[in-house]
Amino acid sequence: MRLVTYLHHGMAGVGVLDLRSTRIRPLDTIDGRPIPDMLTVIREGLEAVTPSVMRPAIPQVEVDLLAPIPRPARNIFCVGKNYRRHAEEFARSGFDSPSTAAVPEHPVVFTKVPESVIGDRDTILYPESLSNALDYEAELAVVIGRPGRGIRREQAMSHVFGYTIVNDVTARDWQQRHGQWFLGKSFDTFCPMGPMLVTADELDPAALDVRCWVNDELRQQANTRDLIFDIPTLIATISAGITLQPGDIIATGTPEGVGAGFDPPRFLQRGNEVAIEIEGIGRLVNDVF
Repeated sequence: MRLVTYLHHGMAGVGVLDLRSTRIRPLDTIDGRPIPDMLTVIREGLEAVTPSVMRPAIPQVEVDLLAPIPRPARNIFCVGKNYRRHAEEFARSGFDSPSTAAVPEHPVVFTKVPESVIGDRDTILYPESLSNALDYEAELAVVIGRPGRGIRREQAMSHVFGYTIVNDVTARDWQQRHGQWFLGKSFDTFCPMGPMLVTADELDPAALDVRCWVNDELRQQANTRDLIFDIPTLIATISAGITLQPGDIIATGTPEGVGAGFDPPRFLQRGNEVAIEIEGIGRLVNDVF
């Protein structure tokens, strides 16, 4: 299924987007109650929801798509330096800590606050007077469906509900200044997400094309087969000591081509547009202002 969270005449809803991306079928519980949010779908499971028989399909042009999970219940888990060529470009950029290895031996995990999430076509706020090193990062994000702690790698994929796109927007100067990544990646609007949540049965996440454009210029192009640490490894690593919950989001890392990787750097400016496409999920577009 291609699931979306939408706003229609001021009312939020959850529905299924058809294959032509023209109509949305609202979702209800089996007993006919409207589904209030995407977290309910994830926690209850697809077997507990059904396309509404009382509410008609809605033309997609009549709605605004929100982030699939507009307000995650917990911080978003993020993975740094998870594509080899990006790890190498980041080491050359001068924004990485000189004491760390260019290519990590273990997953580098940090988080972004839930309040940083925005949806497709929403605006990334330029951090005026705070940062002049605003960067983009195109990433495949994994949404957890079944809870678990100490999940073994070979069982990890059974805990996945689906996939979406995340732009891990970053203030590089804050990332460098504070010696850790939380603050520089958690500003308001620094986590565009969407446009849809595609259920796990629809995609093979091990071989998806990832692309990012800034003002129609292709900046990033890779495939998830290039991940240093694959999705089962990330789930096993994070869940070793932390119980993953339904609705948890894991952003899997960005490929080569971020603004900090150019010489001189090519950071985002007011008026820029960032577009990210991941095969099978769609196109996430946000302007900067």
